[in-house]
Amino acid sequence: MSFRTSALIGATLFVAASPALAQQGETMPRVLTVYVAGTAGGGIDLYARMLGRYIGKYIPGNPVVNVQDMPGAGGIRAANFIADAAPKDGGALGTFPGGPLAEPLVGLRNPGYDMSQFQWIGAISRDVSLCISWGPTAFKTIEDARKNEMIVAGTGAGSETDTIPLILNDVLKTKFRVVTGYLGTKETIMAIENGEAHGRCGLTYSSLKASRPDWLSDKKINVILQMGLEKSPELPDVPLASDLLGPEDKQVLELVTMGTAVGRPFAAPPGTPPARVEILRRAFDAAMKDPALLEEGRTIQAEISPTSGEEVQKIITRLYATPKPVVDRAKKLLEPSAK
Repeated sequence: MSFRTSALIGATLFVAASPALAQQGETMPRVLTVYVAGTAGGGIDLYARMLGRYIGKYIPGNPVVNVQDMPGAGGIRAANFIADAAPKDGGALGTFPGGPLAEPLVGLRNPGYDMSQFQWIGAISRDVSLCISWGPTAFKTIEDARKNEMIVAGTGAGSETDTIPLILNDVLKTKFRVVTGYLGTKETIMAIENGEAHGRCGLTYSSLKASRPDWLSDKKINVILQMGLEKSPELPDVPLASDLLGPEDKQVLELVTMGTAVGRPFAAPPGTPPARVEILRRAFDAAMKDPALLEEGRTIQAEISPTSGEEVQKIITRLYATPKPVVDRAKKLLEPSAK
């Protein structure tokens, strides 16, 4: 049986099951709003809009799906909104970059939320986070960034663009200097193209392929390092940071890059009723098998290797169970005095 045939059967089976879910007494809201912790045109936004075009047909009542960008503070603004203000009736989802996942653990301030309390619906890709440099610069490998200062664009305190370079400066002895304050991925891309920065650390591979595929196809950039649980099979020659580190340093880096294992994650607010979380999770699973979504993903070179909501919940729980000495070391590295 082909992959496309399996996907079609899976989607069909879910459609058949949806009325049964509705008969359990759950009436879903007529509008589902997906809040994006990023800007229009960025990787997070592109994936959210792709999901939004399909998930509604697998939810009882077929709600209208609206996607609303909510940039700011590297994703922390949107995370706070989902935690505190978003409706808890199954009518709201949030999607985030990796930074806000660990911010309550390693951040210098209490952001007011706990990601382990969010109701995770699923993640679109199993990703790696990258350090890249603009092609014409002198930074061709990670060794170049260990020898000379490399300016990287950042989107704000708490975001991976700001935290990963600081951690790498400690565990790998790189010389990254973060110029921060860019609103989102789109703005950091412009900064790199305009020569304001040499590159960026904390850019996921899926985001790069979705937002700037020409950077890869036309070899406009150098991919000098990847971070994640394992190498991307598409980047076999790019070193994996954890392979260059000892056990303790590896734990510290994992704390701030764990989010890449669940790329493009979606969560409902804490307190969303379990039955509605179940409906959203199964709708997400079905959308990930929708032949039209898979075809769209191929067209825009989007990475689609989904993780279920239950598995994402386990990963986030593991993140929040990181031993305190590791957390304390990471926090110390991220203090202003350490920059």
